Amino acid sequence: MSFLLHQARFLVTVNHLRDLPPSPLPEVAFAGRSNAGKSSAINVLCNQRRLAFASKTPGRTQHINYFSVGPADQPRAHLIDLPGYGYAEVPASVQIHWEQLLGGYLQTRTQLCGLILLMDARRPCTELDWQMIDWFASTGKPIHMLLTKADKLTRQASINTLRTVQQKLAEYTMRLGLPNQLTVQLFSTLKRVGLDDAQHTIEAWLKPAHQT
Repeated sequence: MSFLLHQARFLVTVNHLRDLPPSPLPEVAFAGRSNAGKSSAINVLCNQRRLAFASKTPGRTQHINYFSVGPADQPRAHLIDLPGYGYAEVPASVQIHWEQLLGGYLQTRTQLCGLILLMDARRPCTELDWQMIDWFASTGKPIHMLLTKADKLTRQASINTLRTVQQKLAEYTMRLGLPNQLTVQLFSTLKRVGLDDAQHTIEAWLKPAHQT
């Protein structure tokens, strides 16, 4: 099957909200802790090796990176690689800037149609992950969570983790009276676990943009 995501290329790097591209094309953003495997996930979802730079040093991505999706002469959408969060060795001033950049983008970007939130399956739902969910859930737009590095867990442990996170999300949406907009799945770039499901979710969000 041919995925729209397989037609992706780097577009621009942004460090301030005022510099966000004025394009009306729909956007899907990727967020996660600095060691959650975000860049690797973007690469495998787009079927490319070096589209997003996967650094061995957590916290390297300090800006918003834009990738255009679709034919080069007529792009259909944008994928957004947001700065990784939660890396302790980043200076406080940089952390504050990231927080303002992330929060401002997630809460005010009208072109944004969904958030892919990556969490290490061995350490899901940290306090910072919930902060990201809080920032975005209020917009009413969907959040799809990828429990990355699922290959590091046994099959039973990964299933148990998935069920636990699903229960936490159900309690969260019920407590806040939110629509059923939070979904989650297991994911592994190494074993390609959950790859098709994640691709289908993202393409469904973008479908109105490239439907003929």
